[in-house]
Amino acid sequence: MTSSQMILKHALGAGLVLASIGSAGASEGHVAMDARAKPVPYDAATYKFGPDPVYNLPYDFQRQLDIYGAKHANPTARPLLELGREMYGPGQFDPGINLFGEKNLVFPQLLLYGDWRTVVGYNNTGGKDKEIVASKLTLDLDLKITATERIHATFTPLDRRGDVARVSQVDGQSDNKAIFDLEPDALFIEGDMARIISGATNKDNGYDIPFTAGLIPLLFQNGVWMQDAITGFAFTIPARNSPALQISNMDVTFFAGFDRVTTAAMANNDNSGVFGFNTFIEAMSGYWEAGYGYVDGHDSKDNLSYHNASAAFTRRYWDRISNSVRVIANFGQEPGAGQTQTADGYLFLIENSLISSKPLTLVPYMNVWAGFDRPQSLARAAGAGGVLLNTGINFETDGITGFPTMDDTGHNTYGGALGIEYLFDLTQQVVFEFAALDAFDQPGTAADKAPEYGLGARYQRNLSNAWIFRTDLINVFRDNNPDVTGVRVEVRRKF
Repeated sequence: MTSSQMILKHALGAGLVLASIGSAGASEGHVAMDARAKPVPYDAATYKFGPDPVYNLPYDFQRQLDIYGAKHANPTARPLLELGREMYGPGQFDPGINLFGEKNLVFPQLLLYGDWRTVVGYNNTGGKDKEIVASKLTLDLDLKITATERIHATFTPLDRRGDVARVSQVDGQSDNKAIFDLEPDALFIEGDMARIISGATNKDNGYDIPFTAGLIPLLFQNGVWMQDAITGFAFTIPARNSPALQISNMDVTFFAGFDRVTTAAMANNDNSGVFGFNTFIEAMSGYWEAGYGYVDGHDSKDNLSYHNASAAFTRRYWDRISNSVRVIANFGQEPGAGQTQTADGYLFLIENSLISSKPLTLVPYMNVWAGFDRPQSLARAAGAGGVLLNTGINFETDGITGFPTMDDTGHNTYGGALGIEYLFDLTQQVVFEFAALDAFDQPGTAADKAPEYGLGARYQRNLSNAWIFRTDLINVFRDNNPDVTGVRVEVRRKF
């Protein structure tokens, strides 16, 4: 041991702060000490440097795991098909393949996964009784090429644009339907152009340009503003910030669609176009979401083209309330002779949840809205429900049995939902909710059914790592139309 090492050893034992050893300004063997540090007496009997301890007991593998909370691998549902790299697997990954450059290696993986939902239900809507057994299969085929590039397809063979294979009766009359449809609900490629360029040039770059093209599902603002699969493309400018504006993170996504655009403003016509942008900004102790889009109607729907803008702000107040305020505005539609204006007006949504003593499992909530004229989402897929989908379970359909809801259009209506959700130990969910709505004085719209008062309940739990059980109940009392009742039981198998 050199003299410098010996000095360092004793200095550490004495609690000294070292600035440098053998560096400029300090001679060999001298310790330069910060002026703020104070030496303490060194007692050789107290500060002893001995050998490492000797463990006489046999090595206990389980006790070493228990030190870290007895963590273990949880059993998981496996995909139907796994080729190449496993979805869940231990150990090191195999080396990548240099096909697109050393900086964008290929890790081939082909996965087939999804779920199968089977529902038994009873609905009474408009005075008609409906008993139904329906089944929906969702298959996701995922071809992963590199760490950032993949090709993805989604198929629902027993579902055609929201019409699901079923055995049912309506007022005693058979309403069975067999469906087998292999037209994809999504088929797109996505990746990062910066990584592709890096692989081609063999040079690192300091930016990201995620993109996607094809039949792409887009979901913005929790599905309230947009939830649809369109034929087109999208790209994002991610992870921007501005100290001057106190923006810690900001993403901007630009998108354009040329076909398969679904909107209630142009019924039975999904070959319209759409383009716009959506941004996510973390600032002001919360986050902003804002977007603009233009829906371009084709052929006979050209006069129904319209602008759509939305903005929302979400933050937590006083560590007690999580709040989101959202507005959607439609304007610029100029229907021709014989056409009805279908996208105009404004929708205001306020969502609140109380932060309870069990913030992760016990969630009381109250959501309210007011809609003027005929506001629309930018685009909504068939079976996705209405623009009030997230207001409460009384406005949430199941996309399988036609489970009834309260008026979820937001057209000339106002109201709210008050409920409580309890998640137990995160293996079960119980929700109870009361909702009510009334209409502004505007005859000739869906709001003619108002006022409405709804009671809803939900229970679901996981039966295993692959099976889920769920049941829902709704009862809606309406002054101007027959009451609505619905009950459903669902079993879901994930794979």
